[in-house]
Amino acid sequence: MAGKLDHIKLIAFDADDTLWDCQSHFEAVEKAYCAMLSEYGDERQISTHLFETETRNMAQLGYGSKAFTLSLVENAVVVSKGQISATRLLEIQKLGRSLLELPGTPLQGVEETLRAIRSMSRYKMVVFTKGEILDQENKLLRSGLWDYFDRVEVVSDKTPRQYRELCATFGIGIDELLMVGNSFKSDIAPVLHLGGYAVHIPFEVTWAHEEVEEFDHPHLFRIKHISDLLSLLSFLR
Repeated sequence: MAGKLDHIKLIAFDADDTLWDCQSHFEAVEKAYCAMLSEYGDERQISTHLFETETRNMAQLGYGSKAFTLSLVENAVVVSKGQISATRLLEIQKLGRSLLELPGTPLQGVEETLRAIRSMSRYKMVVFTKGEILDQENKLLRSGLWDYFDRVEVVSDKTPRQYRELCATFGIGIDELLMVGNSFKSDIAPVLHLGGYAVHIPFEVTWAHEEVEEFDHPHLFRIKHISDLLSLLSFLR
């Protein structure tokens, strides 16, 4: 494995569920939401309707806590057939808004790994994440990790065009990019298809919208913990 990544110039890190826990907080909110709407259906029914509402709204609202909150409110009106009270809608809005205060506490080993990579002065490092810019920037600030990165890029979605623009910003070729993330759909597959390199670190929970069939690739590396990235980059011999 040593030598395969000697040419890498830029390491891009996903944020949610790669640097800190995010999805488990969304799942907790969704569970509480389903309980609030229990008179209109069971948890499976409410969640199914919510997934459909989120999917329908993504083209216009994108990703993140604010988009999710709008979908929570809209879905509540729909499943209740307009019978839900304004008071309960306000409670749902507050429930969704609580996601804007996620602690952003770094996952175990994240800060130590970032510090070790930064100390090598060999790579440019960037946070490359999708979502709502203010929400993502605030989480990064709360995490205390901002200063480890040369740049923070928040995009509406991680499309091939966005990856090409990221490389153009740093003046590198796609084959000089190493993307590190938990989502095979957003962080891994697009980079591999373009000719870049990717490190997949699965998280304990996966958002339904990010589920996709995985595949093997000569530019793909799979690790169980972010600290394994150091060995992958041949920092530890």
